[in-house]
Amino acid sequence: MLRLSKKTLYAIEAVLDVAYHMGPQPVQSRDITRRQGIPRRYLEQALQQLVKSGILVGVRGPKGGYRLARERRRITVGEIVRVVAGSEPDNDPLTDGTGSDLATQVVRPLWADLRTDAMRRLDATTIDDLCAQANKAGVESEGRPNLDFTI
Repeated sequence: MLRLSKKTLYAIEAVLDVAYHMGPQPVQSRDITRRQGIPRRYLEQALQQLVKSGILVGVRGPKGGYRLARERRRITVGEIVRVVAGSEPDNDPLTDGTGSDLATQVVRPLWADLRTDAMRRLDATTIDDLCAQANKAGVESEGRPNLDFTI
């Protein structure tokens, strides 16, 4: 889980795009593809997983697209990472019982601790936090001009 795959990156970008650019209408996948440069085949897979996991809601129809299933302050990056990681093949070397004493008693525990620390930080980072960073960085929102993330 410490490794960042393209699939994980695309899923995070897709949820952030929906949150940041959502207006009165759902965000369409073609707009996400245009803005983020995510290949359509990867995006559709990621969006389906995110809908199935309850992070996004798919809206059918000619003006359909995607919306957040919950408030963006209630969706964490860690949750998105776990959704994607759960769909990837499990070839985690940390769970492999073979290896030298140095590998099993020193290196793997170090890596497991780093993974735990990284996931703790991702669990503490919400989509709302990322939207605020995008707003602060001056990223334009196509859904709602002049976004204000202060409460």
